[in-house]
Amino acid sequence: MDENLSNMITLNDESGNPVRFEFLDLVEYDEEEYVVLLPEEGDGEVVILRVDHTDPDSEEEIYTGVQDDETLEAVFNIFKEKFKEQFDFLDEA
Repeated sequence: MDENLSNMITLNDESGNPVRFEFLDLVEYDEEEYVVLLPEEGDGEVVILRVDHTDPDSEEEIYTGVQDDETLEAVFNIFKEKFKEQFDFLDEA
């Protein structure tokens, strides 16, 4: 198995189309878990999704979009602090 592909996952978008992401981190915040993903094709902005639960029949995790801006910012700040040595983050003006 190619080690570069081991962090790649495929999720379906709202239209059911497959989209590939690089899994960057799992962040715990406010008693919830969030995944930080980098789209394979995109502008370098990460996607943060909440882990809702794991389907016991298929063992697949279910991810949900996060609507709360404060939660998104808090999770992203935790991620940035953990990976400040590995990534160059651009601060938005």
